[in-house]
Amino acid sequence: MWVENAALAPEQDEEVRKWEWDLEAERSSGGAQGGTDPGLGFKGRVAVRAAWMAQNWGPGTTTSVIGSKAYSGRVRPESGTLSAVPAELEYAQDFLSIAIHAAMENPKKVRPETVTELTVWHANIMERMGTKEGVFEARDEFERVWASLPGKGIDAARVASKLGDLNQRLDDPEDALAWWARSIQLVQDKARPEAAAAVPVVPDSAPSSPLAQRTLASTLVSLSVFYATSGQLEQARSLEQSSLDLLRSIKQPESFESASRPRALHALYLLHRSSLLSVHLAEVEHVLRAKQEVPLQWLTRAAESSERVALALSGLPIIHPDAPESKIPHPPSSDTPLVPDYAKSTSMSRPAKSLLRDSRRTAAEAWNLMGILIEGTRAAGASEKALECYERALGWAGVAADRAGGIGKASEGTLETEWKALWANYVRVRDAVRQQQEKK
Repeated sequence: MWVENAALAPEQDEEVRKWEWDLEAERSSGGAQGGTDPGLGFKGRVAVRAAWMAQNWGPGTTTSVIGSKAYSGRVRPESGTLSAVPAELEYAQDFLSIAIHAAMENPKKVRPETVTELTVWHANIMERMGTKEGVFEARDEFERVWASLPGKGIDAARVASKLGDLNQRLDDPEDALAWWARSIQLVQDKARPEAAAAVPVVPDSAPSSPLAQRTLASTLVSLSVFYATSGQLEQARSLEQSSLDLLRSIKQPESFESASRPRALHALYLLHRSSLLSVHLAEVEHVLRAKQEVPLQWLTRAAESSERVALALSGLPIIHPDAPESKIPHPPSSDTPLVPDYAKSTSMSRPAKSLLRDSRRTAAEAWNLMGILIEGTRAAGASEKALECYERALGWAGVAADRAGGIGKASEGTLETEWKALWANYVRVRDAVRQQQEKK
């Protein structure tokens, strides 16, 4: 009953709805009234609630399962083996499959949108499983969702952007570009879907809808990754520069502290996407042999922006509290929790939590790349400067050990391989600096 009437209740905060965070939440089939669709029947409604509980509370002591019932017994020849998937995702998708089946058995009783909403939820879970089989299933489901939509509006734009990402992950670049182009066309205020370009083009102006702005920003980041990783470096640089100009043109609040929480979260989301584009642009400029100052400037901007996002979501000041009159930045804080206003919000908790994790990872990546560039110059004092960069990268990527000030292990959201690479860079330069000091 709590899940039905509280967890799945409709968003009541007008400011949250104004910034369209309620539209980003998983839709549980109940429509404007919230909860679950009565037309699903007893079994279908229980299955939806069980899916929510499995995804958010976990299935108990089980942490992972081998294989997934969602694959219908198929093992893709590309993988050849069954993979372990998080148990909470496997149980959630299983319950949602029951709910979708119940909806399809009673098409005249359920809301017209029920099957589509539950299928989107199921597809998102399949994608998060991280296996190639899961991505295949997610793409199939999103294609069915697209076929059920009118081909216009923000929901269609979000599905098109998602299909672009999934096709890219499945090594289908032509379809990926076509879907991204369609998404960019659909988010614009004067969209003309029938005239969608085959090649994505950065629009001249940003859409007015907050959700459309966030969808566009994410799509541009995906395009940036595609062009850079496929060797189209000039195209990548042009897109990244145009995208940064576009995102900077969107009006932002004077300060995150004075803005409402929903508006601040929107501004922080766009700021983080800008920092991702800055990291990409720095890498592209470096490969294109730009002067070292150019990629370093972009990485510095990315690191500062990502840190600002992480600190704002944690409720921490930008400037070190022990030196308020100086420009010393606040030390990295990889384990400070999300501020309660976001954590307790039905619609904002999930995107805010994801944004906090991603901003910390981006900050660590930007500082690490700066350390690599500075270390490579071999100039006087380069090792000391690189060490400072690596230390700050570790601060954002790890959590302190039991000893005071120690960095012991990777924080939540940091892969073990990434942590080992960061730690190796730090240890190498730390030892080199010590040897230089001993010689003196």
